[in-house]
Amino acid sequence: MTDLFRYPAAPGAQDRDTSRAAADAIAPKAQILRHMALDVLERSNGLTADQVAARLGMSILSIRPRITELSRMGKVRDTGERRRNASGKNAIVWAAIQPARLNRSAK
Repeated sequence: MTDLFRYPAAPGAQDRDTSRAAADAIAPKAQILRHMALDVLERSNGLTADQVAARLGMSILSIRPRITELSRMGKVRDTGERRRNASGKNAIVWAAIQPARLNRSAK
């Protein structure tokens, strides 16, 4: 069972068996997916979760929760901009707190 006290470092779950099972199933991959999503955001001028998923060639259902986790970790921020997603709804445009252009200068 997922330890909810470890969220956002570990995937969270609702108090339902299916939700806990999904969190447990993604847990081994969550850190890698967060890293991949953050890498894409660090090299962009801001993207929606749908756009991040598309660039990675992955399901939005795997990436959207990772973006939320990155936000809770203080690694990405809501830019205030909104773009339409695949469903036609407005979606948050996320940006890395530390873009790649700034990361390179620190090395």
